[in-house]
Amino acid sequence: MISSNTSFIALIGNPVSHSLSPIMQNAALQYLGLDLIYIAIPCKDEDLELVLNSLKKINCKGLNITIPHKEKVFDFCNEISPIANKLKAINTLKLNPEKEWSATNTDLDGFIYPLKNLNLTKKQSIVLGSGGAARSVIQGLINLNFSTISVVSRNKSSLDELIKNFANQIKIQGLLSNDNQAQNLIEEADLIVNTTPVGMKTSQYEMNTLPYGETFWRSLKSKTTIYDLIYNPAPTPLLKLSTKKGCFTIDGLQMLVAQGMKSLSFWTNGLEVPFHVMNDALKKYL
Repeated sequence: MISSNTSFIALIGNPVSHSLSPIMQNAALQYLGLDLIYIAIPCKDEDLELVLNSLKKINCKGLNITIPHKEKVFDFCNEISPIANKLKAINTLKLNPEKEWSATNTDLDGFIYPLKNLNLTKKQSIVLGSGGAARSVIQGLINLNFSTISVVSRNKSSLDELIKNFANQIKIQGLLSNDNQAQNLIEEADLIVNTTPVGMKTSQYEMNTLPYGETFWRSLKSKTTIYDLIYNPAPTPLLKLSTKKGCFTIDGLQMLVAQGMKSLSFWTNGLEVPFHVMNDALKKYL
């Protein structure tokens, strides 16, 4: 029951109407019996500072930050965790006792969650795409001790920048998507992670398309695990193809839930909610 004492957590971004976070977070807050609700607030670029300052003055306990504010929000935080600094992106804020924003990034934990028990040490991996999501993925693969990480992208400048950012941790091989060498990599890969938006329900791309086109996937073998960060539609065109080829597949829903669990723990100073509570809420909705 919402009362005048009820506090809230909000998702800030533009757009936010498609987000599934309110569904899973409100299920978790209800399970924990907290007098908290989770809402989504659309916020334009030019309004970010005003919104963040206004939320300090009311019953707001914390925030999730999504596109396009994950980098811009650095300017308004007093404490930033080492992992957020390393990834150059923030997705979770909470107000400290001085009413200042403390920031972290839970995407790395979310990405790793479905891979933890797969014994992928010293294996070969490919990351598709060189945008913001690729940073969390690459750091996760480094933490899981993959022997090789290759990144395939259409954008040479963002690819070069990404490789440079991780140069002190691991040597990353970068290929453009039209490079024929990619076929050899796909044939040998133990894990391929799609961080591009191709195949997403709300994306500008045609439905039923695959990242980099059908011929790009002709060398895919059944031993390869395919992890698509997209969770809507389920399954994505890439995961449908991979299942037909006999691959083990992972969709983005597990990452979404796991990063949400980590954010909730951050807001509540360590409280934990079972994965299935949030996951089941989303599956009922979808």
